[in-house]
Amino acid sequence: MRNNFPSYSKKTIILILISMGIKLIVAGLLELGNDEVYYWTYALQLDWNHFDHPPMIGWMIRLTTFNLHWVNEISLRIGSIIGASIATWFLFLTAKLIASEKAGWYAALIYQASIYTGVIAGLFILPDSPQMPIWAASLYFMALLLFHPAMGKKTGIWMLLGALIGLAALCKVHGLYLWVGFGLSILLFRIKWLLNYRFYLAVFITLLFLIPIVYWNIQYDFITYKFHSERVAHTHLQWDMLGREIAGEFAYQNPIVFILILTALIAFLRNAFSFRKKYISTWLFCMSLPMILLFWIIALFNPTLPHWTGPAFIPLYLLAAVYLDQKQIRATPKILTVAISFLLILLVIATAIVRYSPINFGSQQKENFGEYCPTLDLSGWDNFGVEFSRLVASDRQQKIMKDNSFIVVSKWFPGGHLEFYAARKTMQPLIAIGPLQDIHKFAWLNKDRPKLTIGDDAYAIVPSNVPSDVANQYGAYFTSIDQPVVINQIRNGRLVRFFWVYRLKACKQIPVEQIH
Repeated sequence: MRNNFPSYSKKTIILILISMGIKLIVAGLLELGNDEVYYWTYALQLDWNHFDHPPMIGWMIRLTTFNLHWVNEISLRIGSIIGASIATWFLFLTAKLIASEKAGWYAALIYQASIYTGVIAGLFILPDSPQMPIWAASLYFMALLLFHPAMGKKTGIWMLLGALIGLAALCKVHGLYLWVGFGLSILLFRIKWLLNYRFYLAVFITLLFLIPIVYWNIQYDFITYKFHSERVAHTHLQWDMLGREIAGEFAYQNPIVFILILTALIAFLRNAFSFRKKYISTWLFCMSLPMILLFWIIALFNPTLPHWTGPAFIPLYLLAAVYLDQKQIRATPKILTVAISFLLILLVIATAIVRYSPINFGSQQKENFGEYCPTLDLSGWDNFGVEFSRLVASDRQQKIMKDNSFIVVSKWFPGGHLEFYAARKTMQPLIAIGPLQDIHKFAWLNKDRPKLTIGDDAYAIVPSNVPSDVANQYGAYFTSIDQPVVINQIRNGRLVRFFWVYRLKACKQIPVEQIH
């Protein structure tokens, strides 16, 4: 009897296309978040490395915006959406390789159902976004080498793997963990490969990709690593931070997906299912558990973020997919239907709240109105940019401010939003004044922009949810500071935030550049 259902490969392609369509709609409905607009600055000034991260995210934004000729929320985020689609396909191929095509279908569903891989890295524009398809592709070629012995003699595959891991490191340096997990697997069950020159050739190729990062850091006295080392410098146990890390992973992975992974782990340890080839489970655990445990240990002493362990869960998606496959479930398992449904409902509700909520969910005090409300990161900025443009045009016409006035910021946030939604509209140079740990990438942007000179005017913009003391920050540099103009953010008929726009008159002292 002929099977009228599409093959699992066709189902996966349909899944990818539908998810792309949904994400493109959401991408156009939500303004850019504070991290996203910050990474926009990487594309404005391409470099071999940046203060916070390697260069790949900036290169990807340049590519998807056609070298900055098509700039909007969709063009910035489309690289993430395409990347998630590529990663989904490679995960399908990997699960098919180590188990079956049905397992590949389940793995694809799990990948798209995860909040981290499906949305955080699969919709929003972050350094994780270009890294995820590279990570998934690396797993596929590792599986080819490990579980198809003839492939171990294919020099091209080894070279490709080395290049992929190098590219992963150009997204975020922890991409090098791919070698740690793979190397541990080699030590455990492919020890003879230590005599295979192709292994060392692949490692060498990865090292070549690190040259831009090392070169940049030599220029700036390894400032990136000095900055990040300060973030992990505590020495006393803090169990609450570990609890927050695990709770964050539970949320970021999608609670249903997390429970599925945990169920699969327990089932495997109880010998409730197995892999058709020897050592597959060992490889999956090498590629995941050490990285998760490392960040748990770090979390015992320092604040961490749940997405740092995100890539380590991808091999566990494969474990869960094989577990579901061996349960002999013919239709799509209910747990995956629930996981996908949960994610879709979450996207709809979150988008509706961000766009239409008549209240903010943060402080209601005037001095920091809206502080700690996450919805304000993703709304109100475009309208503010329009209103600010009108104010600047009026000020110029009435000679209240000089035509060549600047915008000044003191921190990378909300500097990124003001760069994208305000300075881009008014065509004003935006410069940062403050210590390097506050302004980050803007210190490098300052080098390529017009310099503030004696007598110049500038605007300082303070969103009420990010309060700051303008007089304290800029009083030493300008002769006078006018009373602020207030621009309100109205959402669904209610005030949710306001922006104070200060006019800073007649520069009297030139700020010192933070880098040279």
